[in-house]
Amino acid sequence: MVTGLVLAVLGVSACAADPRARPDSPAASRHVPSDRLRDGLLTQDRLPRGFRLNTAEADSTTTGAPHTPSAVPIAAMPCSELGVDSFMTAHAPPAEDVAVGVERTPVGDGDDDSGWFGQEALDRYQPGQAAAVMAAIREAARRCASFTTTVVDGTPLRQTVSVTPAGVPADDGLLLHLTSTFPDDPQPFIDETAFVRIGDVIVLVQRIADRKPSSDSEAVLAAAVTTYRSATGR
Repeated sequence: MVTGLVLAVLGVSACAADPRARPDSPAASRHVPSDRLRDGLLTQDRLPRGFRLNTAEADSTTTGAPHTPSAVPIAAMPCSELGVDSFMTAHAPPAEDVAVGVERTPVGDGDDDSGWFGQEALDRYQPGQAAAVMAAIREAARRCASFTTTVVDGTPLRQTVSVTPAGVPADDGLLLHLTSTFPDDPQPFIDETAFVRIGDVIVLVQRIADRKPSSDSEAVLAAAVTTYRSATGR
C-alpha cells in the first residue's frame, strides 16, 4: 500500500521509440549524424545488460511537446512536483520532446534487488534556453531541500532533495536525489533524476521509488548520453 501511495505522488510515464533503420549496403553503413530527436533515444542494443525498453504499457513517443504549459516557472513551482516526470514540459516547455520507458526486473527472489523502473527523455529547447532550465532546476533543488507533502489518504510525507554531479561528459549535468519518508518508517523511498545538457538538448533519466541506493541510474545515464552523442554527432 505504501508503495502505491508513493507511486501516486512520484508518477512516471514511459513512451515507445521507433526502431532505428538498418543500412542496406556498405556504402550506406557510414554513420550520418541525425537531427531527429527521436533517433537519439536509447534502443535495446544500447541498454546495459539486464535492462529492456518498457513499451508494454507505454504511450506513444511524444513529439512537438504537445503538453499544457503552466504559467509557473520551475523556480517557483511547488516542491512536490520535483518527483513528477511531467514538470519539465509543464513548467519549462521544450520545443520538442521524446521519451521511452526503461526497466530491469529483479534478480533472484530476495529483497536485495528490487529491479529498476523509470524512463529516458530528450527535451530540445530554443538556443540558449536549456542552460537557463538547468539553472532553474538547481534553484528549485536548493529551495526544496526539505519539505512535507500529503498523499491521497492524508498521510504526511517528509521529503528531502540533494544534488550530486551527473558524472558524464556534457555541457552541464546533475543527479537529483529525492527521498520520501513516511511516519514510523525509517527507510525512505528514493527517486533519482539525472539532467544532462548537451547543447540545446537536456537528456533526462529518471528512476522512480525504490528503497535502496543503486548505481543503475548512472549506468542507464551513461548509455543514454552515449546513444544521443552517437546518433547526433554531438
